[in-house]
Amino acid sequence: MTIDTPARSADQLRELCGGRVHLPGDPGYDAARLPWNVAVDQRPAAVAIPHSADEVAEVVRAAASAGLRVAPQSSGHAAAPLGAVSLDDVVVLKLSELTGVTVDPERRVASVVGGTLWRDVVAAAAPHGLAALHGSAPDVAVAGYVLGGGLSFYARRHGVAANAVRAVDVVTADGSMVRADADTNPDLFWAVRGGGGSFGVVVRIELDLIPMSDPTAGMLLWDRERAPEVIRAWVEWTRDLPDSVTTSMRVMSFPPLPELPPFLSGRQIVVMDGAILEDAERAAELLAPLRALAPEMDTFAPLPLPGVTEIHMDPPGPSPAVSDHAVLSGVDDTTVEALLQLVGPGTTTPLLMAELRHLGGALAQPTEGGGAVSSLPGDYLLFCVAMAPTPELATAGLAAANQVVAALERWSTGTRALNFTDVVGQCESGYDAAAWSRLREVRRTVDPQGLFVANHPV
Repeated sequence: MTIDTPARSADQLRELCGGRVHLPGDPGYDAARLPWNVAVDQRPAAVAIPHSADEVAEVVRAAASAGLRVAPQSSGHAAAPLGAVSLDDVVVLKLSELTGVTVDPERRVASVVGGTLWRDVVAAAAPHGLAALHGSAPDVAVAGYVLGGGLSFYARRHGVAANAVRAVDVVTADGSMVRADADTNPDLFWAVRGGGGSFGVVVRIELDLIPMSDPTAGMLLWDRERAPEVIRAWVEWTRDLPDSVTTSMRVMSFPPLPELPPFLSGRQIVVMDGAILEDAERAAELLAPLRALAPEMDTFAPLPLPGVTEIHMDPPGPSPAVSDHAVLSGVDDTTVEALLQLVGPGTTTPLLMAELRHLGGALAQPTEGGGAVSSLPGDYLLFCVAMAPTPELATAGLAAANQVVAALERWSTGTRALNFTDVVGQCESGYDAAAWSRLREVRRTVDPQGLFVANHPV
């Protein structure tokens, strides 16, 4: 009697996707299984790399027939939860080669395929004077970002990026291709806008674009010794800003690496960056209180739209990292002091950065007709990241990130933003009770056998 094992079952998929299916032991398996966050050691039964929606559907049907599950993955920035669970019976469906974007300037809509990165969408829209609610890194994939909500440098004016989704094409658990929008499959449409990848493989997204001239964007930089006055001044500055201003404040520590520019290599710094949706004169008025603190670097200026994706200085390619985060409210000088005790002048930390992102404005208001995530209530988002090139550094970095989050727990809202959550089992905290219950019901309807595996499962 022959007993089917996950490996034997996965072998049935080998000829799909034009042979672009990699199984353990194959020469291309180790490269194919790596997500963008290369600290994540995901070891699935197979990795399939489709080039079309039809190939996606074939893999889904074949995996279901073989008794395997499917984990859609676009770029893999947020893959950490998948690395913490067994993937022995899972096919990672890697969408990194299923890409493309077209822009309809009359309708102000971008049609985005599969694993397309934000840099490509921004570049396609900008010549038409249109902007997308992209993230702070150009190589984040659109799908994973908007399925988790999406927090852009335009967010205080325009809300979460999931609100800009007007339609999706989804391969469901039976291998069918379905469209979901406000009128067709409305429950599925609601669920994918913030509910993550538990409902199918999203192979195309229609996004509303925003008319926008070059925003004033950039960064102000100080030495970390200035952190106490600078961070306190920034927090006070954010209390009375118009929603046209979305910024973050970071304490950053860089190792002395020759590939880094001199203003970063071996430095401990404080950086404020973001975008101001005002003309240059009004933007200068708004920035004046922080410029009065004499930053050593000031790059704020009218910036072509593609340049906004670069100002946050995120790593330009796949990198190993660990992180933790919280959403905060009621932040005051005591909060800042608690943060500075761990990452301020004179401290030693393995963290690359401890960041506060300013929320509020349109982010605070649920959107009529919105999806599972249509707002992000709170005043600031705390995000702590450490580079993790070795398991030992990953352990130390995660402990440091956890320590900062714990130190600021008294200001936490208890809510999580799933795009920033790398911890297994915290999906429910991204929703209110009614939304979580509805998500569970939609999941039971569209994927009753639990075929799909998401980094934040419903």
